[in-house]
Amino acid sequence: MGHAIAYVFASVGHQVSVFEPEKEARDTLIERILRISESLETKDFEIQNILVSDSLEKSLSDCDLVIEAIPEKLELKKDIFDQCIKFAPKHSILATNTSGLPITLIAEDTKEPNRIVGTHFWNPPHLVPLVEVIESPYSDRNNIKIIMDLMRSAGKVPVHVEKDVPGFIGNRLQHALKREAIALVEQGICDAETVDLVVKEGFGQRLAVMGPLENSDLVGLNLTLDIHEFLLKELDNSAKPQELLRNKVNDGKLGMSTGEGFRKWTKSESLAAHERLVRHLTNIAKRRIKKGS
Repeated sequence: MGHAIAYVFASVGHQVSVFEPEKEARDTLIERILRISESLETKDFEIQNILVSDSLEKSLSDCDLVIEAIPEKLELKKDIFDQCIKFAPKHSILATNTSGLPITLIAEDTKEPNRIVGTHFWNPPHLVPLVEVIESPYSDRNNIKIIMDLMRSAGKVPVHVEKDVPGFIGNRLQHALKREAIALVEQGICDAETVDLVVKEGFGQRLAVMGPLENSDLVGLNLTLDIHEFLLKELDNSAKPQELLRNKVNDGKLGMSTGEGFRKWTKSESLAAHERLVRHLTNIAKRRIKKGS
């Protein structure tokens, strides 16, 4: 995530300093960023806008915004923000790229929790435009506005998450769908292939241009209410992961990496699926870049 986030800002002319403690990752970072630029056919991209360092103190010495992209472990994040508060200029905004940890928990024990906000980039950051900007009870509202404006200027689509809830907005929606999808398979209503086919060839066709509440307004809230009156009580409302999911994990059936998850995968099928996704997202990103240029 880190190198792709660096590309996002460097590609629009910002000076970016990247702290990378691992030598192997540090040595390949510029090469990986250049591959992103090549894949998107970015014109006039200045790799000189990116500096790579093995010193956190040096990286933070003259920055206006810090974005951490370290592993999703609360104690690690709390520790890195203690260091950011110590080394970064007093005016700088400190942002976490966590995809699920509450911003409140990350910020609450620090000396300056008002400086910390959430900036959840979706993976891969250089291809997916959405950034969820999360406000905690400690966050300075002016920092939220600054971040939102900065993200727009970098070609991103920021949304303001006004309450720091687990999963923010996107993951709550995504995993609500996954819960029902798993339940359909677990209850023998259909197999996993059918679930995926229904989404991809059905309502998924319109989701990129019309969100669920737009669609509700289109068909009429009276119809939506009528459907909810009889359907909602039939939907899965499990408060814990379904046994089907738990059993597959316990059996080592983790998905493409092991050759089987909800579906069976050969290495060639896994590679083709990944390439299909990257190709699709890259083509959309190229169109956005061309439209904005």
